[in-house]
Amino acid sequence: MKFAYKFSNLLGTVYRHGNLNFAPDGNSLISPVGNRITVFDLKNNKSETLPLAAKYNITCVGLSPDGNLAILIDEVGAALLVSLISKSVIHQFHFQKPVHSVCFSPNGKKFVVTKDKVALMYHAPGKKREFNAFVLDTTYYGAYDETTCIDWTDDSKCFAIGSKDMSTWVFGAERWSNLIYYALGGHKDSIVSCFFEENSLDLYTISRDGALCVWQCDTELNGLVPRMSKQQTEDKEELAKDQEEEFTEEQQGKKLPSIPHTCHLSYRYFFNKEGDFNNLTAAAYHKKTHLLVTGFASGIFHLHELPHFNLIHSLSISDQRIASISINSTGDWIAFGCSGLGQLLVWEWQSESYVLKQQGHFNSMVSLAYSPDGQYLVTGGDDGKVKVWNTNSGFCFVTFTEHTSSISAVTFTSSGYVILSASLDGTVRAFDLHRYRNFRTFTSPRPTQFSSLAVDSSGEIVSAGSQDSFEVFVWSVQSGRLLDVLAGHEGPISSLCFNPMKCVLASASWDKTVRLWDMLDSWRTKETLALNSDVLAVAFSPDGNELAVASLDGQITFWDHENAVQTGSIEGRHDLQIGRKELDKITAKQAAKGKSFTTLCYSADGQSILAGGMSKFVCIYHIKEQILIKKFEISCNLSLDAMEEFLDRRKMTEFGSMALIDEGTGDDDGVAIPLPGVKRGDMSSRHFKPEIRVTCLRFSPTGRSWAATSTEGLLIYSLDSGLVFDPFDLEIDITPSNVHKVLRQKEYTKAIVMAFRLNEKKLIQEVLENVPYNDIEVICSSLPELYIEKMLEFLASSFETSRHLEFYLLWTQRLLMLHGCKLKTRSGKLLPSIQFLQKTIQRHFEDVSKLCDWNCYNMKYILAISQQRGIKRTAEEYENDEELQNLEESSNDSLMEESVVLP
Repeated sequence: MKFAYKFSNLLGTVYRHGNLNFAPDGNSLISPVGNRITVFDLKNNKSETLPLAAKYNITCVGLSPDGNLAILIDEVGAALLVSLISKSVIHQFHFQKPVHSVCFSPNGKKFVVTKDKVALMYHAPGKKREFNAFVLDTTYYGAYDETTCIDWTDDSKCFAIGSKDMSTWVFGAERWSNLIYYALGGHKDSIVSCFFEENSLDLYTISRDGALCVWQCDTELNGLVPRMSKQQTEDKEELAKDQEEEFTEEQQGKKLPSIPHTCHLSYRYFFNKEGDFNNLTAAAYHKKTHLLVTGFASGIFHLHELPHFNLIHSLSISDQRIASISINSTGDWIAFGCSGLGQLLVWEWQSESYVLKQQGHFNSMVSLAYSPDGQYLVTGGDDGKVKVWNTNSGFCFVTFTEHTSSISAVTFTSSGYVILSASLDGTVRAFDLHRYRNFRTFTSPRPTQFSSLAVDSSGEIVSAGSQDSFEVFVWSVQSGRLLDVLAGHEGPISSLCFNPMKCVLASASWDKTVRLWDMLDSWRTKETLALNSDVLAVAFSPDGNELAVASLDGQITFWDHENAVQTGSIEGRHDLQIGRKELDKITAKQAAKGKSFTTLCYSADGQSILAGGMSKFVCIYHIKEQILIKKFEISCNLSLDAMEEFLDRRKMTEFGSMALIDEGTGDDDGVAIPLPGVKRGDMSSRHFKPEIRVTCLRFSPTGRSWAATSTEGLLIYSLDSGLVFDPFDLEIDITPSNVHKVLRQKEYTKAIVMAFRLNEKKLIQEVLENVPYNDIEVICSSLPELYIEKMLEFLASSFETSRHLEFYLLWTQRLLMLHGCKLKTRSGKLLPSIQFLQKTIQRHFEDVSKLCDWNCYNMKYILAISQQRGIKRTAEEYENDEELQNLEESSNDSLMEESVVLP
């Protein structure tokens, strides 16, 4: 079960495309990220990406009123019914065509889906078991162009649908005698949103040109009269007549004369000033507070109070179009999604402050690194930004923007508080995580582009490899001076790595060599390892005894660098399974002959190695046996290129692939049309399909997770030990009942050993927490050496969830004090467990120290105020002062009464 890593979280991507949804409690936000969805817990400051994925990018998300179910619909119309409680897929369905919007009714019994020119109403899945979760109830026709938006009345009796034909249609969810359908015009552009007023049939419609129409209805919701029930034959005849009448009336575009339901335009407002052509792209309305939020293509949003259209607030939050807006249940928080830059913002409009402000890398991520305690991750992207992420919360808490070109490599120093980054702009920069500033900038004598970076174990020496001058530059972190320039390579430097135990630097180059440099011996070349192909990546094992090299011929070779002897090799080209791109002329099998691994990373114990490249697969190999242990498919998103091994023949024509046809950016992006004669979008803009690839892999120092930067973002895979039964040295008499029996007899050491052999986390926790406080030291001394490592791992995992902080700290202290010398001899094997323990204790230390500092500050503040007011008075003086005040108040009251009586 050592390699049972499962998808844990997605960082670096907060919003891609689709609609945002707040949970019913208003504290969580659901955002579509590619073909997955992420739940942002705004109250507890955490984010979680659900372990499920659609086949294409998600475009619509429909959330049930109770917040338990969600319908996810992708680009091609495939839908997933998802339980947000169990975080699993319940049902799959295909609508056959792209869907524009989906919305549940307020009572949760039905939901409406719009595709093409029709609206489909389905029975919502309930709590009972059903053969088919999606049962079609009614199909509504009326619009002459694609439908865009949906809104329901509060009692779920009617719903409205907006269309690109500049009309809004009101339909009855049930069969009403005085309402079949109603069409509302009055706009000059496509409808973006439509909203019903609270407990009313009054309607607001908003078009893309920035026009708001207020429609008043002469019928109340209670005034809708249901149709009388008749025999089935008569019902069929009436249905046929109704359909014929509806079709004729749709062609005429007029209201049925026999229906007394009328709706008239009362007001029309305009958002844009004269001469301003800023397209309105998104809108949301909060019915209880009458708050209307509108977003525009320029990144500006407006806040208005309806129905009088009073402007409350206006702000520019981005330079890209606002693609989606959502308001939480209380109306305090407003969420904005900008798909152009991948921004997600939550704005509290009353205090005018950000609740959440997150943005991923604009272009793809290139490199990543774990902090020594595994608590933080740093990433570098093609957009020139360096971002630091918290692995517990999943949020980015600092972004450095000093670089002016693509980041090629990032790393942490051994202290964990300094980040180093190399860039193609010719600089290596050092950032301080205490003050969040760039405190060192390292440059070369001649301008050069740095393609690789490494820092030694002490954090004092930093080196960077050049891709145009073929040299390795070495600087001192303390002084910032250039110490030496290592020359000798005849090709670009592709990778650098320091030995973790010795001051030896390994440099890999495209000249088919790996050079080892001794940093202590006058910077001389210690050894040169010759390979058969260009070297792409190099990595040292955690103990520093082995060197892994990935070359262009698809091989991973292992070297004993002390004796310059090759100890093994792995042929991994067939394990990559390269996909065929849409525009490729050759098959994937032929293309795979030129592919190889581009990134390597040792596991925390040094027994296995991670490898990835231009593929959707990440491979884990056992080094000693030189075999493939497991292969992870990091993505199943067919919206990315090179995902499938074979192309769909239906997309191939005699003139080539259908992918060669570029439809431009489309009208929905709010792009102006600069070329004459162009009917759709801007034909001068470029449309591309991103290719799936893995650019960097890193194992966590704790050994319990690993991370990969890919086209989709920063993927984290971790061990999920809670659902795995993995006993250790199990016997027939090791049962939970026997463990409880031994525990009642107060044989604590035996009970602990039995619980660890059964390896049930809850049982181990119960046994440990029943041990008396005074017996901990005795039990730690009598605990067998075999179980000490397991005990430390359990304590490290318990620190994350348990409230008994001092109790578990005492266990940890006693174990390390009594068995520290024995553990030191096995430090290489125990290092991941110790680092995991250090990470959890460090996190608690930071939380508690902040609280203590705050309390100390408050106490100092109170003391300072008391000293300013003078000497503290005794209790008797304080009572005398109170009596005097009471006498003065009573005398003042009597005087007031007399003054009232005198007139």
